Amino acid sequence: MTLGFLLFPGFPMACLTSAIEPLRAANEICGRREFRWILLAETARPVRASAELRFEPDMPLAECRGVDQLYLLSPPTGRFADPRHSPARLRWLDRTGVVLGAFSGGIFPLARAGLMEGRGCSVHWCYEAAFRAEFPDVRASEQVIVKDGRRITASGAGAVFDLMLRLVEERLGRECMTEVACWFQHPCLHGEDARQRVPVARSASTDDALSPVVREAIRLFETHLEDPLRIGDIAAALGLSGRHFERVFKRETGQSPLRYYRLMRLSKARQRVLYTNAPLPEIASSVGYTRAGPMVRHYAEVFGVRPQDERRPGQVWANRDRLGSGQQSGRLLRACRDGL
Repeated sequence: MTLGFLLFPGFPMACLTSAIEPLRAANEICGRREFRWILLAETARPVRASAELRFEPDMPLAECRGVDQLYLLSPPTGRFADPRHSPARLRWLDRTGVVLGAFSGGIFPLARAGLMEGRGCSVHWCYEAAFRAEFPDVRASEQVIVKDGRRITASGAGAVFDLMLRLVEERLGRECMTEVACWFQHPCLHGEDARQRVPVARSASTDDALSPVVREAIRLFETHLEDPLRIGDIAAALGLSGRHFERVFKRETGQSPLRYYRLMRLSKARQRVLYTNAPLPEIASSVGYTRAGPMVRHYAEVFGVRPQDERRPGQVWANRDRLGSGQQSGRLLRACRDGL
């Protein structure tokens, strides 16, 4: 079985190693080359990964043939240098029966190629707001892995490792898959319907550790970004008094519901600032601000930089230390850009 990995500049290196290493181990364990892989790029030139290492492609995309599955690895800003011929090559591969997929931000160029229409896909929570804004007709899922016909998507490096373990199990059996997982001390194989774990803003916790009532409150926040609800109305919808709701929410998250709600809205705005070209008034409206000015002010207070400045090349890295000074926002930004 041959897998192809199409690399875009700035692709997440962790996803590539999480795909290749379990396949290599499976080949060693079974004593034959059951799996083969090739690295592809739009041209024959080396591609620099997120970790600043360069990878030499085995062949350009235009010459790709003989692969069973082809996965795109890219940051969410990844675009085809040749927007005419490269997507056409992917569509040709699709017509020949090749399974197409994407890891992490690779879902963006795959969708931009028009190959996700009417399909469901896994989108990392760091990119979800930007993806839904650009592709409102593609079904974005919180599941770590989504298989929809001949489309397979995985949200991040851990999900990619799980996806490869499933492939090993399908080809070589559960015993071999278990041995591969143990080689790497991989703790568990997630089920088909496993959801992504999301950090609770400015907390050491994750959303799956919260009580049902707080999780439901956050779900209401999530579904009312453009038209923010009043905290009292959310408490009433949960059958709680305003005071009790505030107390429970702050005990579990370390902050008030109002502050958490605003940070969530600003974090969604930040995704669109970083990964789309949408104008600031449109972004402000999408997260419940009637004007861009107040959003810009709150944005700068939370993230330490104005949204228009973050869009300037190199500005985020120039301010990296200031952005990360004790703020979870800086840590999340670096994680989203470096290691998904």
